[in-house]
Amino acid sequence: MITPTLRCCGFLTILALAACNKGDSAPTSPSSSASTSPDAIVLTEPAAMAGATAPRSAGRTVSASTIGVAAGQSAEELDTTTAGQKAQAAAPSAGGQKLGTTIASLGDPSQPGFWIKTPLVGAESQGRIVNPANGKSANVRLIPLGGPASGGSQVSLPALQMLGVSLTDLPALEVYSG
Repeated sequence: MITPTLRCCGFLTILALAACNKGDSAPTSPSSSASTSPDAIVLTEPAAMAGATAPRSAGRTVSASTIGVAAGQSAEELDTTTAGQKAQAAAPSAGGQKLGTTIASLGDPSQPGFWIKTPLVGAESQGRIVNPANGKSANVRLIPLGGPASGGSQVSLPALQMLGVSLTDLPALEVYSG
């Protein structure tokens, strides 16, 4: 036999569950709105909860690749280098000491110029990067990046374009000083 206290606790639990689902405007089944028996509510409540979803917030989705970039800008719109800068970066350069090979990714596309941030250098200097897959190269500013020498590097958008690399690829690039 169930005591009145247990019945009261059960009824309060059912009311609390019903209040949690108050946001739904449509009843879950025709019998749930017509029935007022606590047993009927207990049977229909799990059915209503099974289809429930978490509320979603309205707004624009933001990812790491869209932070700081206006929506709808293409790579050409972000490339602010001049024809003179492109010619200087494309000028043939011989010599220089090979510092190593690094896996490169696209750096901050809003930062202008031809540069590579790499752990292969300790101080800012001029250098060159080469894409061994196609032989294309670019004269760039070498900027130190913290981390081990085996760590990856970040390359400017125009430099990657000059090397013939897709902006989503992770190419192995050779880095030269001088």
